[in-house]
Amino acid sequence: MKLSQAYSLQKSNDYAYDSPITPKTRCILMKKGMIKVSVLYPNGDDKIFDMDYYCNEHAPLVAGLLGDALKGTTVEKGLGGATPGSPAIYIAMGNMYFNSIDEFENAFGPNAEKIIGDMPNFTNSHPIVQVSEVMI
Repeated sequence: MKLSQAYSLQKSNDYAYDSPITPKTRCILMKKGMIKVSVLYPNGDDKIFDMDYYCNEHAPLVAGLLGDALKGTTVEKGLGGATPGSPAIYIAMGNMYFNSIDEFENAFGPNAEKIIGDMPNFTNSHPIVQVSEVMI
């Protein structure tokens, strides 16, 4: 997708792809200062991950709980590592975008138990969470 197409999608609130989450998953343009919360699920021989449940049940649950504070989301499926044929370090990654850390904390805090409590429904991988500031 070209940047001009992404911008058109973002401006018109059209979907970047068919998604069950509603406009929260539309193609968004990051802007300097936005907060990105990444949830990375480590891969391993004993790790399971139900991508269908994650995309169709968990992500909409999280979007609904976080409400308008959540500006957009992406979900990524790990395909491989740096060396050809090597496994992905992460089975999956979920990313959430907010205007500020305060908006994230105020939306997530009261809902943390319900969000974390849903994890056994799709994985046994213990996630790594990183909070970042978008720089460019």
